[in-house]
Amino acid sequence: MIEALGETTGKPAFERVLERMKRSPEGRAVLLERPRVISTEVGHVRDLPPNTFGAAYANFMASRNFSPDDRPPVRFMDTDELAYVAMRAREVHDFWHTLFGLHTNLIGESALKVIEFQQMHLPMCLLSVLGGTARFSERQRNLFFQHYFPWAIRAGMQSTDLMCVYYEQNFHEDLEDVRRKWGIVPAPVPPKQNVT
Repeated sequence: MIEALGETTGKPAFERVLERMKRSPEGRAVLLERPRVISTEVGHVRDLPPNTFGAAYANFMASRNFSPDDRPPVRFMDTDELAYVAMRAREVHDFWHTLFGLHTNLIGESALKVIEFQQMHLPMCLLSVLGGTARFSERQRNLFFQHYFPWAIRAGMQSTDLMCVYYEQNFHEDLEDVRRKWGIVPAPVPPKQNVT
């Protein structure tokens, strides 16, 4: 249901992302080759050296018992190309968790939705932040708006156009090197680690 709402409200945003991808050499390569973030395509990353982006992604997924195959298919886009862009946005979500160093708790997901909104202007991202923050305790709300929200706004604005990145060609590279290359500033350490 959430995915369907995201697709139906996000079509204009996905159209703009598609146009940006077409203007970018790397984005065009992604559109042409249509890599998928599924087990058969990314399973090899667990064997990469521990300092690499690919190994960091594999560790992120394994530590949460996530599978890249768990994403539902896109159903409400007019063209195959637009459906691919919407699917790509879903599939790179966990790459972004890895790159930005964000947890999958309510605060981490809300912060990533701020970055996703900055990058793609999807209405559902903004709605997710509003819904997520409504569920915060007062302490979580203060931490989010004083610590994570300002960082996420800056992080989303200063990083490269992350929908135009061919992540799979960079799995073997050092995680810190790809963060620098793409202008990614990882989430700051919160003042108190025990807030979930």
